[in-house]
Amino acid sequence: MRLNRALLSGLPFAGGQSAPMRAAARVAPAPSGEADLEKKRVPTEQPPHQQRPFRTSRLVELIPAFCGLLWFVVAFYPLFYMLMSSFRSQAGFYLDNPWLPPSQPTLENYSRVWENGFGLYLLNSLFVLVISVALILLISVPAAYAIARMRNRLTRAIFSLFLLGLAIPLQAVIIPIYALISGMRLYDTLFALILPYVAFGVPLSVLVLVTFIRDIPAELHEAMRLDGASHWQILWRLVIPLSRPALITVTIYESIQVWNGFLFPLVLTQSPEVRVLPLALWSFQGQYAADVPAIMAAVFLSAVPMLLLYIFGRRQLLTGLLAGFSR
Repeated sequence: MRLNRALLSGLPFAGGQSAPMRAAARVAPAPSGEADLEKKRVPTEQPPHQQRPFRTSRLVELIPAFCGLLWFVVAFYPLFYMLMSSFRSQAGFYLDNPWLPPSQPTLENYSRVWENGFGLYLLNSLFVLVISVALILLISVPAAYAIARMRNRLTRAIFSLFLLGLAIPLQAVIIPIYALISGMRLYDTLFALILPYVAFGVPLSVLVLVTFIRDIPAELHEAMRLDGASHWQILWRLVIPLSRPALITVTIYESIQVWNGFLFPLVLTQSPEVRVLPLALWSFQGQYAADVPAIMAAVFLSAVPMLLLYIFGRRQLLTGLLAGFSR
């Protein structure tokens, strides 16, 4: 009776609780022992649909690792095989296990390759490489700066012309290039290789450098212009130092293209005095047709400069590629 009177009057009951609160407590069912047990199990148990994505994500994470390991084996085992075979003797090449290092390593293959004119071919390749890459950078850097900072109809047309050079296949223009080089009386000279390498290397270099220079803040250019700097001063003091990753990227990429080029030396040169390494390896293959370790020694020596260039410029190469293609 005391409880009913308190509910009807809305007055506080003994214990400090109001009547509506006590009424709600009476209406709500009291938790039983099984309900408490299920309530405790809910946070600890995970439904099956929450565990499957976890296993799937682990499998997805393993796919790149497997692909990377597969690529490493496919890419580096030929290099390992080439290095190990270059230290074998002719008899050891057929008797030793190809998966293991040579039982009796020897340097005779390297000395024989060097005595057959490898040094002259190496110097010819280095001359063509240095002059070609220097001319590519000398043309591409000012052109890229003008296209990136002087946006008008003329620079856009020139940029489209450079991009058109990326679509020209090398094999389709080899005959016109041969006629042009012969008409310039440069056939069978090292400069006959330099000019085509420069012509085919400039378009991609301009594309990479233009994309990178556009990422340089325009405020830096404006600040130097307010200080009275000319475009050449901005190019030399601001653009070239900040574009070092892109310049190294272009240098490494074009160096590999020039170093491994085979079609231009085959068509545009003939004499052994102007022979470069890719064509020399072909002649070594004919000279040492049955001496595989000697051929492996020549191939490994020709690959060493590019391996060193990539090892020392790898970080800048990745930075330049990521920044150059960010847009």
